[in-house]
Amino acid sequence: MRRSSSFAVLVFIVILAIGVGLAYATYGASPSASTWIGVVAFLIALVVSLAIKVADQWERAVILRLGKFRALKGPGLFLIIPVIDAVPYWIDTRVITASFKAEKTLTKDTVPVDVDAVLFWKVLDPKKAALDVADYQSAISWASQTALRDVIGKTMLSDMLEGREKISDELQKIIDERTEPWGINVISVEVKDVLIPSALEDAMSMQAQAERERQARVILGDSERQVAEKFGEAAKTYANDPVALHLRAMNMLYEGLKQNATIVIVPSTVVETMQLGSIAGVTALTMGLGQEQANKAKTTERRSTE
Repeated sequence: MRRSSSFAVLVFIVILAIGVGLAYATYGASPSASTWIGVVAFLIALVVSLAIKVADQWERAVILRLGKFRALKGPGLFLIIPVIDAVPYWIDTRVITASFKAEKTLTKDTVPVDVDAVLFWKVLDPKKAALDVADYQSAISWASQTALRDVIGKTMLSDMLEGREKISDELQKIIDERTEPWGINVISVEVKDVLIPSALEDAMSMQAQAERERQARVILGDSERQVAEKFGEAAKTYANDPVALHLRAMNMLYEGLKQNATIVIVPSTVVETMQLGSIAGVTALTMGLGQEQANKAKTTERRSTE
């Protein structure tokens, strides 16, 4: 029950109670006058209760007098003329949210998608909303759905998945143009979700994986190219400086023997080039390194036991 109805009932009861009290007070002196007082009190209470209306802070009442627009009333208490005046619409002027969707709509590249969106709108002119369109809420809903289908049909799937903000702005502009003659302002439109067929989703996932693999191979190839360039520069350096090449070879041999602690067989020409002496010298060097590793291991074990 509306607040105006409950208030009108209360006024009706109060006026009727006053009339009944007066009729009872005058019943002994004049019974006929008492009856007339009761009837008049009932009629006055009925008329006043029908004339009283109360609109909430966010409501506007559209008043029609004999079928013609007379005024907008509210918020608060106001009076109308019963029978002559009527209140066919109570317009809510708050911000209203409405969800709408487009199912199985083809994009520009012929991909069926399901799109969910939310519309935020507000009535700015209650007179236009009441008189210029039969049901403004249904009209907004249908206008939003048709605008969404139009936008989907003009947009590629990739643009739709990446540019939701752009689609939302375009939808807001289109819907606002359509609803402006009805006294309605579209505040914003938010695209919530874009659903694509599962088969296409799997294909896009495979495409993304293939793209990542391609990028990884490209990066690996570029790394190989950079390594080759560095090796080329090192080769040019060693070609002009044989001593550096000998030192590098000796360092590589030493590191290999040090880490593995085993015998490494190298060609005799390489040994002679590095001026390490005979094969026995290399073997002695290897064994010396192995003994050194063994001593270090024993020392470590002795310390751990202590």
